[in-house]
Amino acid sequence: MQIGRNLQIRSANFYVNYNMKKIICLLILSFTITASVFASAGHKSSSKVIVDTATFATGCFWCTEAKFKQLKGVKNVVSGFTGGHVANPTYEQVSTGNTGHAEACNIYYDPSQITYDELIAAFFVAHDPTQLNRQGNDVGTQYRSAIFYHNKAQKQKAEYYISKLNAEKAYKNKIVTQVMPYGAFYKAEGYHQDFYSKNPNNQYCKYVIQPELEKFKKVFKDKLKK
Repeated sequence: MQIGRNLQIRSANFYVNYNMKKIICLLILSFTITASVFASAGHKSSSKVIVDTATFATGCFWCTEAKFKQLKGVKNVVSGFTGGHVANPTYEQVSTGNTGHAEACNIYYDPSQITYDELIAAFFVAHDPTQLNRQGNDVGTQYRSAIFYHNKAQKQKAEYYISKLNAEKAYKNKIVTQVMPYGAFYKAEGYHQDFYSKNPNNQYCKYVIQPELEKFKKVFKDKLKK
């Protein structure tokens, strides 16, 4: 059961330059930001676990969810739709491209274990942010690259990293990722949640998600859950 997905064939250029881009991404994200660059709200020390939210669109939300769930500190990932103008859209409606929504994931994480900066690093490694309104053969505005920020600090960081990556020419083409305020988020139907783990023999999972997931895990091998 493919449910409207296409088996993707990425451009050769994207994978040829994959290692260089990931290195540039991670170096920039690891070493160019200091606490003084962005004044983000600090958390008071407490024994209570604080959970923050990042919202990313990297194409198919099945892929996004499968990758981010691997990261240590990520407590939950919920697939859904955001950025559109239709209330309570169904998957079928979003798939037409007429609702304005992107397939996206709310990523709930413990900032004491993984930072928003590290999640942005994962965002840029998880997909090709230079493809406009598509990822591979998944075509349409619902597959666009986007960061939906929850506060001023997230907005500043997203814009900063995009600017730096473009300046460093980390990609052959310019990044087209949208940076938008977080608005209404509609959880996708139940069968979309944990789709990869529940459907390992699905063709899209086997031939698209699994190879990409293995590459993602190699990049973040020190950040994976046990």
